[in-house]
Amino acid sequence: MLNRALGALVLAFVVSAGSASAQTAVPAAKEPEARGRPLSEWIVDLKAAAPVIRNAAAYEIAGMGPAAVAAVPALIEALDDPMAVVRFPVTVALGEIGPGAAAAVPRLKQMMEEELNDEIAAAARRAIRHIQPSAVAGQ
Repeated sequence: MLNRALGALVLAFVVSAGSASAQTAVPAAKEPEARGRPLSEWIVDLKAAAPVIRNAAAYEIAGMGPAAVAAVPALIEALDDPMAVVRFPVTVALGEIGPGAAAAVPRLKQMMEEELNDEIAAAARRAIRHIQPSAVAGQ
């Protein structure tokens, strides 16, 4: 009888301790998704062999907005893509991320000055206006 009571007491303690710790645990931030794929997979696609895949990845990341801030380093790298069809949506994605993409401003400013494609140079300016408006004030 004592063993049964002791066993019930231990079980009650374990159950209550487990539920208490579950209530105090902070849930991990969920990675943003687009079309059922997490951001990390779209970041990998920025380096795909086919430009159409890199283009799609940049646009999907853009659609995630500020939640895609983890993609900023890969997007900055993608600004050097040899294909204009990729560079353009990369500037769009950086602009949609907004202030969280501040690390891209120096490279975007360089693109404003050096990019041969006028549409991409203009897109770089628009991105900077969304990220850090003071960086293009008066220009």
